[in-house]
Amino acid sequence: MPVPSPEAVVTVDTRRPSGRLDDDVYGHFLESAFFGNIDGGVFDEGSPLSIGEPGLLRGVRTDVLALCRELGPGPIRWPGGNFTSAYHWEDGVGPRDERPSRLELAWGGRESNRFGTDEFLAWCEAVGAEPYLVHSARDVDEAVRWIEYTNSARDTTLTARRARNGRIEPWKVRFWGVGNEVYGPWQMGHRTAGQYAAAAREHALFMRLVDPDVKLVGVGIPWRQEEWTRPLLKRAGSLLDYLSLHLYGAGTHLWTGDDYDAVVAQSLYFEREIHAYSQLVTALAHDAGLDRPPALALDEWTMRHLEPAAWPEPMPGDDGGVAPRETTVPGGDPGAVRVNRWSPRTVADALFCAGVFHAIHRTAGLPAPVAMANPVNLVNANGLVVARPGGAVRSAIHPIWHLYRHHTGRTVLPCQVEGPARTASVVLGDNRGPDGSLLTAPMTVPYLDVSATRADDGSVRVAVINRHRSATVRLRLVLDDAAPPATARIREVGADVPDLGAANTLTAPDTIAVRDLGPVEAADGRWAVPPHSVTVLSL
Repeated sequence: MPVPSPEAVVTVDTRRPSGRLDDDVYGHFLESAFFGNIDGGVFDEGSPLSIGEPGLLRGVRTDVLALCRELGPGPIRWPGGNFTSAYHWEDGVGPRDERPSRLELAWGGRESNRFGTDEFLAWCEAVGAEPYLVHSARDVDEAVRWIEYTNSARDTTLTARRARNGRIEPWKVRFWGVGNEVYGPWQMGHRTAGQYAAAAREHALFMRLVDPDVKLVGVGIPWRQEEWTRPLLKRAGSLLDYLSLHLYGAGTHLWTGDDYDAVVAQSLYFEREIHAYSQLVTALAHDAGLDRPPALALDEWTMRHLEPAAWPEPMPGDDGGVAPRETTVPGGDPGAVRVNRWSPRTVADALFCAGVFHAIHRTAGLPAPVAMANPVNLVNANGLVVARPGGAVRSAIHPIWHLYRHHTGRTVLPCQVEGPARTASVVLGDNRGPDGSLLTAPMTVPYLDVSATRADDGSVRVAVINRHRSATVRLRLVLDDAAPPATARIREVGADVPDLGAANTLTAPDTIAVRDLGPVEAADGRWAVPPHSVTVLSL
């Protein structure tokens, strides 16, 4: 006899909203000199797919621009990332042929500076995004002059220079980062907690003197958090609007095979870390006498695909993935590992990303919510858009951003889920023990992860992740102690993909996409949520 589908009951309270989401949680990230983000991605001079006409957009890939514009992107963080720490913005303005090329100290390449501040800001306008510029926080004068160049309407040497470079009116850049990961010795300008607190205060104070309307993101930290955050909030908290938080997951399928269950569960680790830091920031802001805590900016996050470092270096494949190479499957421990930046996104990555969105949604209404989020990366390097010389394609996670940005609401509604779950050792992101193995912790992993929101038109949107790899779960919805409408408009991602390791390619671009099923009637008051899928019901 066939085994009946498991059932879950989801109760949604539409009368007492939890809070309001900011569109900025659907932001993005680009890093210069980083595995095709800019050169060969956003910007590709000489390509027949790029704009050839003179102007700030000359050299921009039109196919990449179109796929990014589809997302309705929020703030896009640039120029990094680690690249930021040694970057001088004046290297990247003025006539392109007169700009210096530099050794790039973060990733070991060369930076041509042919895509700089004005090109990035013009590109953001073209895709309908807000720019989020990050300064190294190593030189206060350089920071304030960058804001003067981009934002000032006064008649100065720098604003005249901006006009000569193609932009008369101010760019009005709202978001600015005060450093990147300066807690780490891998950064030029690495500082102790006390040193950064003092530097952040000085930078923020004078950056606001140039433009009092800027929104400033201070550097938060994913470990030893109180030691770092307490002096920062005490010294500079009144001048900062956000604190950053960087979190990375870890997938091992490139050498272990199927790791679907491990990947989709890691959003639980992200949720634990986000809520813990939110609570700490709130408490420390109170101790510092602040009127309100800064919000959180999850401005670097993704699922890393790890592989043995002994393998040949991965290179981009023409069809969108990794170029063919000779690899061996090691027995047991592979020893040193590295991140494969060209490995394509999979169905598991898509469900993981949706789970992180649900974790972000559940911070709405907290004193320190996640108010901005920027995944690594928007273009190439495991990103949403994959660009190759022959064209560009939406990766497997592009549909997730499109689904949540365009088909969920912004008012978060409390919901309770009663349904099947499993107990598992959940991988704690890309965090490793002394022997190099990934750390884990036992957790209960619900098969259904649900986020309910109300859209501006008053409709209720219920986003449902079914993490189960093979079982359909029957979903019974209860709205305010009553049955919901019998029909829902349903959109799905992943349900029709039998191969959990499948990816989109230039030759098969829509393997993983949003499928609009139209109005669907509940059968016996229940909707069937397919395995390994993300479903949004519009009621």
